[in-house]
Amino acid sequence: MTVNQISIFLENKPESLSQLTEVLAKNNINMRALSLADTSDFGIARIITDDCVKAEEILKANDYVVKITGVIAIEIPDEAGSLNKILKLLASNGRNVEYMYGFTGRKTNTACMIIRCTDIPKTESILESNGIHTISQDELKDI
Repeated sequence: MTVNQISIFLENKPESLSQLTEVLAKNNINMRALSLADTSDFGIARIITDDCVKAEEILKANDYVVKITGVIAIEIPDEAGSLNKILKLLASNGRNVEYMYGFTGRKTNTACMIIRCTDIPKTESILESNGIHTISQDELKDI
């Protein structure tokens, strides 16, 4: 069960990120999570929204280059050591985490981790067989 992450390619200049967030705000798109990375030539904003389809349409209409990627979302207790347990489980099963980022739940006392890793179906199976619930796109709205 993956969720859709939107990767937006941005120029490396001061106003790029604020212009992106302005487009989203004007169109009532709520970012639940944001991760920002850069290279020498451009930046990549990775976002999770409540409405990926609408966000993608609006961004493309505003001339942004976007890519939708499936990622794993898991809900973990918002306490010390929770993430470490997950990472040790993944490592012991040969899963490589390419990148990850998180956000705290607004309705629960949990953290939501967004994970991009090798072989998503196998990783989801490992998580679920160890009692770790993967979150669907629809469930994100309730966190």
